[in-house]
Amino acid sequence: MTGEIKLVLFDMDNVLSDYDRGKRVACLAELAGATSDFVHKAIWDSGFELLGDSGTLDAAAYLRGFGERIGYPLSLEEWIEARRRSMRADRAMLELAGSLRQTVDIAVLTNNTTLVADHIDTLLPDLRPLFGSRIYSSARFKTAKPDPRCYRLCLSELDVRPESVLFVDDLMANVAGARDAGLFAHHHTSVETFRQALSEYGLLPA
Repeated sequence: MTGEIKLVLFDMDNVLSDYDRGKRVACLAELAGATSDFVHKAIWDSGFELLGDSGTLDAAAYLRGFGERIGYPLSLEEWIEARRRSMRADRAMLELAGSLRQTVDIAVLTNNTTLVADHIDTLLPDLRPLFGSRIYSSARFKTAKPDPRCYRLCLSELDVRPESVLFVDDLMANVAGARDAGLFAHHHTSVETFRQALSEYGLLPA
């Protein structure tokens, strides 16, 4: 497969960073004076978060709706801080991304509201030095993974053909969606298996 891959496209949560939604929910629940269970049901179990991920709600409507659902007038700063507390950079994966950057292009496509990409320097400052401006939230494309359109619109923005891209995600559904869109795709379970996959694609020395 050597020479085929020109871009490695990374998911963010639980690929480039360890994401603990429970921490985020607990932080929001404390602000709202509610239980974590209430907040989780209001935002994630209800399908509301998907409205942000898919760009159905723009950033302002998403933030306003978020506050209404948890019964607390959540500020942008509070939303960012709760999100920030739930994320920790995966140093080993970022190191691999840095190695890859010497031979191929790299980019990020995460299922998230545009607020995440807009405030990534606060949320996960390690990403910008590696990925520059190539950090995309699904909401930008008015759809979300695993919809094949999400990948295709992102690649159109990056001006690269699907068959020259390796996509990496921890969710099998998103891996399947990427393959449906014509990308190569790797189901991320560990740094070790990712490194092995990269070697098989000819992207790292065996």
